[in-house]
Amino acid sequence: MKRILINLVLVILAFTIQNCIFPQIPFLSASPNLLLILTFSFGFICGKDAGMLCGFISGVLMDLFYAGPFGFYTLFFVYVGYVNGIFTKYYYEDYITLPLILSVFNELAYNIYIYIFQFLIRNRLDFLFYLREIIVPETIFTVLVTLLVYRIFLIITRKMEELEKRRDTDFV
Repeated sequence: MKRILINLVLVILAFTIQNCIFPQIPFLSASPNLLLILTFSFGFICGKDAGMLCGFISGVLMDLFYAGPFGFYTLFFVYVGYVNGIFTKYYYEDYITLPLILSVFNELAYNIYIYIFQFLIRNRLDFLFYLREIIVPETIFTVLVTLLVYRIFLIITRKMEELEKRRDTDFV
C-alpha cells in the first residue's frame, strides 16, 4: 500500500512539474516529458503491470488537463508502460544504456503519435518543421533528464523493496 501511495505521489509530482513549472522557465525551448520518463521507468524496473498502471494514471491526468478526445494520452501511455515492461526480464536495470535508448524511442514514438493524430489529420504536413522545432529539442532534453530521474526512481524503488523485505522478515 505504501508503494502505491509513493508511486502515485511521484506521478502527480511529475505531472505538476511538467505542466506547471517547466512552461514558466523562459529559457527552455522544450520541456522534458517527465510522465513519459516515469512511465517507462515504472515499466522497465517494476514490470508490465506497474508500467501499465503508471501509464494509465499519467494518461488520465494528461487527458484531464489537455483538451481533445478522452483516452488519447491514456492509450499511448498504457502501451508505453506495457512495452517497456517487457524489457525488465531482458536487461539489468543498473545499466543506463537501455533506459536511455528506451527514452529516445519512447519520446520519438510519443511525438510522432502527437504529430499524426493532432497535426497530420488537420492537413498540417510540414513534418520537417515539427521535427526540427519540437521533436529534436524535446527528445534531447528528455534524454538528459532521464539520466537524473531514472537514477532517482531506481533508488526510491530499491529503498521501498528493502523496506518491504525487512518488514516481511520482521513478521516471521
